[in-house]
Parts: sequence; structure tokens; C-alpha cells
Amino acid sequence: MNFQRGRTREEPEINLIPMIDVLLVILIFLMVTTSYAKYSELQINLPQAGGEASASQVQPITVAIDATAHYAINNSGLNFTDIAALAASLKKAAGAQTDPTIVINADAKTPHQAVINVMEAARQAGFGRITFATQNEAK
Repeated sequence: MNFQRGRTREEPEINLIPMIDVLLVILIFLMVTTSYAKYSELQINLPQAGGEASASQVQPITVAIDATAHYAINNSGLNFTDIAALAASLKKAAGAQTDPTIVINADAKTPHQAVINVMEAARQAGFGRITFATQNEAK
């Protein structure tokens, strides 16, 4: 039996005003608590430095490395096979010097591994004085 014949049922409606208020409160909370830190990229421009050339009494060993990782010791080319051969070439270039200064002239676009190879070869040869050649900053 249907006792509510003449009565029409009201459609339920959703009141959006309280939901909008809650969403605005959440939005304000997120805006206040969010940190807007900007992470910058590393921008490295090598090699440049401002300094004076050091005066040394001994003849340094100059190791040049170009952008394609080709090595030269005291302006004579070297075919890189392994670090032990590079260490032997450094000892040969040192001659009678016991602890010469190794000057690394690396191109700005030289792979990092090429410079590390020279440093490791110098360590294996027993040379602890390593320096890097740079150019003066353009002003």
C-alpha cells in the first residue's frame, strides 16, 4: 500500500557551499605550509682562477690532456694504455728528481676520468705534489 500517493518525494540535493569552504581552507593550509625552495643547477665554468704563478726551483712535469682525453707529458704525445704505463712515463720524465711537481693542463671539456687517471698515476709513481694550470679570468 502506498499511503503517500499525492505527496511527491523531494530529490536530495548536495549543498556545495560547505564543500567549497573546506577546499579553500585546505588550499590556504597547503599554500602556507609549502616551501618554495628553488634548486639551482650546477654551473661550472672551468678552468679559471685568479692567482700568481709560483716560483719553483725544480723543473715541473707538465701533463697536458685535451678534450678527447689524449695525453702529453712535457709536450711529447703519449698513447694511454693503463695507469701503470702512465706512472712509468711520469717516472721517466722525472729523471733524477725525487718529488717533482706534476702540473696538469686539462682542457675545460676534458672528461673527469682522464684527470683522475693522471692523479692516480702520480700517486703510483710516488709523486705527491700535483697542481692544476688555469687561465686568468677575463675581466
